[in-house]
Amino acid sequence: MLSNVHKKEVEELYATPILQQTAFWSAVKKRLGTNSIAVNFNSRKSTLYGVTNDRSSLSSDVLIVLQQINRHHSVAYVPYGPELEPADEFQGLFLEELSESLRSYLPKSCILIRYDLCWKSWWAKDKDHFDEHGIWKGEPDSPAQEFRFNFNTQNWNFKKAFSNILPANTIYLNLTYDADTLLKKMKPKTRYNIGLARRKGVMIRAMGLEGIHIWYALYKETAARNHILLNDMKYFQAVLTARADDTRSPAEVSLLVAEKEDKPLAAMFLVITKNRGSYLYGASSSTERNLMATYALQWEAICRSKTAGCTEYDMFGISPSPDPQHPLYGLYKFKSGFGGEIYHSLGCWDYPLDNKLYTLFRASELNSQGYHIG
Repeated sequence: MLSNVHKKEVEELYATPILQQTAFWSAVKKRLGTNSIAVNFNSRKSTLYGVTNDRSSLSSDVLIVLQQINRHHSVAYVPYGPELEPADEFQGLFLEELSESLRSYLPKSCILIRYDLCWKSWWAKDKDHFDEHGIWKGEPDSPAQEFRFNFNTQNWNFKKAFSNILPANTIYLNLTYDADTLLKKMKPKTRYNIGLARRKGVMIRAMGLEGIHIWYALYKETAARNHILLNDMKYFQAVLTARADDTRSPAEVSLLVAEKEDKPLAAMFLVITKNRGSYLYGASSSTERNLMATYALQWEAICRSKTAGCTEYDMFGISPSPDPQHPLYGLYKFKSGFGGEIYHSLGCWDYPLDNKLYTLFRASELNSQGYHIG
């Protein structure tokens, strides 16, 4: 299925709407002390999509983040990649061949390749996996998923990871509509809250690194309120200061802050890559929530993305269904109000390169003994 597989400079990664597959994302990881590599490959359309009369080929690539898990071993992590998505029946075979082709470019200490796939879940394409209200019922258990994923492969080697790293469920907004139509497609309460924030005097301004302390104060407040793990400030500094302007896949990053009378109420990171705007991180104050600053913030990000020429906006992360018991249910309620289409991806899949060490890694990961890929 693949030909002309070769390593290339990260700066030559093709332009893509997938932020985590850009040269910019590699620059962010480098600032945080993690190296990455880029690999190019060609594929015939006939073997990707089963179109026998099409002899043309596609050139694509993949960004691989190399992460040490201890002194002696590493993991190859592919965030939201590869971008190239074959037809369902060829996906396992394609990814198996890619995995074997990548072996020679990875360190000998590398024990597995973890693909955080943004390919659409097969079970989100099946009407039987939705209830009578159109709510997705989710995926089957791991053995059933693995049976389907490995079907047609030679080695039957893919394993479903215990959990996903990047969000596997999101909402995409179609930005090809005009602003009035986008507002009409929202739920009435969301549309009302956007207007309410404006009437209450909530203002939005874009900031750079000078706003990092404003962001971090709101972020710490949000983390404490929602009982989530706190990332170090250097992580967000890396996102704001990384540059890939001289590459084929740069990104434009804005820190948007919602405030009233100079008091910060909410903040978010907006990242624009190719034709997509992405809501990457968000935080808000626990006070004056009646001003609906988070709604004004999202609407500003949507409008800025549209002005920049984006045709889609990624809300980045929701619960898979409106289940009040799910920790991301609040995000589901908030983000679904803006309209758009819910998208369910396949999530994280492992291709072990050393089965014995992979078994130990998997056990350690399950028991939360310190191994973590991020």
